[in-house]
Amino acid sequence: MKDLPIEPFYVISLEEVFWGGMLIAITMAIHGFGMLWVLRLNHSLKNRFSAKRDILRGLLPIILASCLIMIVHLSEVLVWSLFFIWKGAFTNPSLAYYFSLNEYTTVGSKFSLPQNWRLLEGMIATAGLLTFAWSTGLLITLAREFQDERMDLYKKRHPVRSSKENPGEKPESQRL
Repeated sequence: MKDLPIEPFYVISLEEVFWGGMLIAITMAIHGFGMLWVLRLNHSLKNRFSAKRDILRGLLPIILASCLIMIVHLSEVLVWSLFFIWKGAFTNPSLAYYFSLNEYTTVGSKFSLPQNWRLLEGMIATAGLLTFAWSTGLLITLAREFQDERMDLYKKRHPVRSSKENPGEKPESQRL
């Protein structure tokens, strides 16, 4: 059995917990405002296109919402990367953003934070999981509204016939 490399002793600091909590709170605040912005814009677009009920105009608000949600996520990653630059964990902004994005999406990367900030690697992933869950819930809501609208329109165009309208069907009194 090969000898495993021995890591230096690591103790989680109160500073690390504090900053991790603050960054998660900032991430969630940005996400909250971002999701409200997406909902308002979606509502506005749906009202604008409500007169024309084709499927592409129905999908446009959902597609745009997806793009805006991506922008919100990318701005949240920017906050984390700016923190890592500020604290000297990375001197290269591009690398700081790349690292932050990979950790935020839980993909991970070959890069690591300095030992005194390692707890933040898990905390950024936690922030990403929370915000992706929120975004998914919002997209499910928008998709459900779209599907319900499309099904209502379909039902109006294709009404269900009653048994009286079906010429080959026996009246209820003759069944059994």
